[in-house]
Amino acid sequence: MRLDDLYLWYLGDPTPCYVGALKLVAAGKGVSLHYGSDWLAHGFALSEDLPLVDTDFYPPGRLSANAPRAVGAVDDARPDRWGEKVIRFVDKPNRISLMELLYYAGDDRFGALGVSTSLATYLPRQGGPLPHLAQVQQLSEVVAKIEADQSLTALEAKLIEGGGSPLGGAKPKALIEIDGQQWVVKFFNNEYVDAPLIEHATLTLAARAGICVAQTQVIHLAAANAVAIKRFDRVNGQRIHSISASTAIRAATPAGTEPEMGYPQLARVLRRIGVTQGDAHLADAQELFRRMVFNILMDNTDDHEKNHSLLVVAPRANGRLRLAPAYDVLPTNSGQGYQEFICGANGAESTLANAMSQCDAFGLTPAQAAAQVAQVIDVVNTWRAHFANMGVSRNDLQNLAERLDGDELLRQRQSFDVGQYQGTPPKPKPTSPFGRI
Repeated sequence: MRLDDLYLWYLGDPTPCYVGALKLVAAGKGVSLHYGSDWLAHGFALSEDLPLVDTDFYPPGRLSANAPRAVGAVDDARPDRWGEKVIRFVDKPNRISLMELLYYAGDDRFGALGVSTSLATYLPRQGGPLPHLAQVQQLSEVVAKIEADQSLTALEAKLIEGGGSPLGGAKPKALIEIDGQQWVVKFFNNEYVDAPLIEHATLTLAARAGICVAQTQVIHLAAANAVAIKRFDRVNGQRIHSISASTAIRAATPAGTEPEMGYPQLARVLRRIGVTQGDAHLADAQELFRRMVFNILMDNTDDHEKNHSLLVVAPRANGRLRLAPAYDVLPTNSGQGYQEFICGANGAESTLANAMSQCDAFGLTPAQAAAQVAQVIDVVNTWRAHFANMGVSRNDLQNLAERLDGDELLRQRQSFDVGQYQGTPPKPKPTSPFGRI
């Protein structure tokens, strides 16, 4: 089945609402959107680059065959790399374009958008009920078969169909139900350490540093651990319209300009269109600063733009943004010296000096930022005891210590001088491409 035309629906209301028509464009490398008349009259802009205008919205230019992109927030409705792998393996569409990927991702995708074959009725790709906690062992065996390129039975295929993951990345995962709530289960993937347990330990450590994290729990399986992450884009069964940092930053970047993906850029978006009640936009920007510092010190260098998300609060009223809970945070043990996300004036360099260099973008004076760095350092200094308390093995602790307590990261923790930043006047605010902050 070739899918050159599909229809986008909004599922955040009790009744699905038709949003607009999706078309395959740019020689099959992109997907466009044209809002329907009812959505133009009663809906909201899905992202800043998709205002309520009666026109065709096209994805950015210079798309490559390896980087197809849907327009604006629609791109966040696509499956992650693992989901795409499952679709290729289980569904085996005759053609794999971005339209097929959008359709076969099913009804449990990230956020509150859905894809239908009809504009009159919401008709998503049909799937069965979500697996339950008791089926996770069987799910892990299905995942292992996919990784080994082994054929699945019809029952196994039904268990994993759709890829079922609202989180980005290529790691094996599946969507399950626990006590009526949706959780993402990430499986051990032959890492040199117990990555699922370490992810749980890292996120609970991050919470001690004043970082809002996704709720996690460890699932003990026959051969390895798995970690379950509770979905933050579902609240009491209601779907929450959500966008990735990639979408938010691209939408805020002037047309014809390549976006710079980074923490300061995302902080400026939050300060400009974040929730203002109780200065939540400033609190979110400052928490993002702590996340950046924590990722640097914990050697989490896989902090790319799909590993940060934003929740759209009251989209029909004002569409303000909140920083979603942190997820996919754990040491990569790469020691590469740079992050995926830009941190400051020296680009993605993994140093506290670089993190401090543009602290004003987060609404912090140098003295305030330094105090937050010190707070995070105090927590990171306890990582080994915390991880041991979470059950991380002695061998894994030793492996992680080679980086986390190695010369570079330990030196940064020990040599950071809060006093160096006391009394330093704030830097002049740079001109922002996002408008007045």
